[in-house]
Amino acid sequence: MEQQLYDLFAKYKGYLTSKLIRGNRSLYYQLKAMLETGKVIQIKRGLYRHIDFTEEANWGEVCKSAPQAVLCLFSAWQFYGLTTTVSSFVHIAIPVRKKPILADFPPTKIYFWSADYYEIGKVSTTNNEEQITIYDKEKSVCDAVRYRNKIGTDITSEVLRNYLKDTDRNLDKLMKYAERMRISTVLNQYLTMML
Repeated sequence: MEQQLYDLFAKYKGYLTSKLIRGNRSLYYQLKAMLETGKVIQIKRGLYRHIDFTEEANWGEVCKSAPQAVLCLFSAWQFYGLTTTVSSFVHIAIPVRKKPILADFPPTKIYFWSADYYEIGKVSTTNNEEQITIYDKEKSVCDAVRYRNKIGTDITSEVLRNYLKDTDRNLDKLMKYAERMRISTVLNQYLTMML
């Protein structure tokens, strides 16, 4: 019964818009049932994601479609296992004054960063056999501190706590990045409380 709708989700890499099923009552009722059972979550009005498809599967696609995109914030924290919070968006940083052309799926949150912040800690790696550009672990931790007022202290503390538990952490690099990003005083306050 739900196979037809599942196939549609698969075709669009785990996402579906209400526009795609408009006028098809059967698919509409299937979607409603999947929402009630928790198999599908509503990201925003008219946009849905099936829980069987992971966000990470789309990271390579985003990096391919916008070569200047660098995975950051929630996407980077998820990649490094620094947070349990899963965002419905792929978070990317791009240089100021660049306008990427992105597909409708997956939903993407774009941060326009000046060259000072954009270039620090950029690395290339693979995820699900696809090439991605992402900020390294230390830069990602600094971003959590830099965005602490927007993301909340709970997430900032979680990211820092998980980073400090990591055996391959590099506190020297972390402090160098913090200096360059002008957040060393705040980072020191967090570290003093946690160490």
